[in-house]
Amino acid sequence: MTLVSRDATRRTKAVRGSVRRPRRPVAGAAALAVAAVVAFPLYWMVLSAFKPAGEIESDRPRPWTLTPTLDSFRRVFGQAEFGRYFLNSVVVAVAVVLASALIAFLAATAVTRFRFRMRTTLLIMFLVAQMVPVEALTIPLFFLMRDAGRLNTLWSLILPHIAFSLPFAIWMLRGFVKAVPEALEEAAYIDGASRARFLWQILFPLVLPGLVATSVFSFISAWNDFLFAKSFIISDISQSTLPMALLVFYKPDDPDWGGVMAASTVMTVPVLVFFVLVQRRLVSGLGGAVKE
Repeated sequence: MTLVSRDATRRTKAVRGSVRRPRRPVAGAAALAVAAVVAFPLYWMVLSAFKPAGEIESDRPRPWTLTPTLDSFRRVFGQAEFGRYFLNSVVVAVAVVLASALIAFLAATAVTRFRFRMRTTLLIMFLVAQMVPVEALTIPLFFLMRDAGRLNTLWSLILPHIAFSLPFAIWMLRGFVKAVPEALEEAAYIDGASRARFLWQILFPLVLPGLVATSVFSFISAWNDFLFAKSFIISDISQSTLPMALLVFYKPDDPDWGGVMAASTVMTVPVLVFFVLVQRRLVSGLGGAVKE
């Protein structure tokens, strides 16, 4: 390469760099504005949980408070059944995450590695199942749970959430399983590994980021569910979950907005903790899904 061509290349790179640099602050400011809009409801919820009752119901709301108080949280934790509701939510969410992850992993492996009749039809049915609104199936599910004798039990919440989590989880994990070379499986068999050993000791760690990504969506869906809890838990309030606890503080004639916001804040904490614990694998899992 001649000296003239090198100088021309350097000038071109310098011009491109000068064009790109002004865009970075603009992109950063736009991202910051979007993040502020998204985070503002969360900020207002936490702020209202610490505000005195007079400030919450004021005609001139302010985005700050000079007299924070824990009265709303005392009323929340003072509820006799609040601990029970929290434990029920944990049981439902953990059961849904573990069961859906296990079933989705095995199903994704089956539809990816094996050839069988109606395999394509089954995959299309998974895709169609994601398009059906949850609200349209609530009444049929109610009659199904009634006939099965599962109303007023945690099973009436666990089973529907597993069913609704599986199609998305199987489709996402299918891409991760497909990305694992078949030569790796053949090499494992040649070395004497059984199918079960390959499945759990080789394939499972490779698709773990995808499992984490699907588990986050399953956890959030089960943890924040109100529709199924309101529809299937009718008379036995001991089987209620945290979203149902909000009704304790919301009364049409005299709603306790401080209690509602405090209970909502307490509900949000486990989701944030779960997200922080799995965020690294979540990013890699979503990245792998996009690449696929």
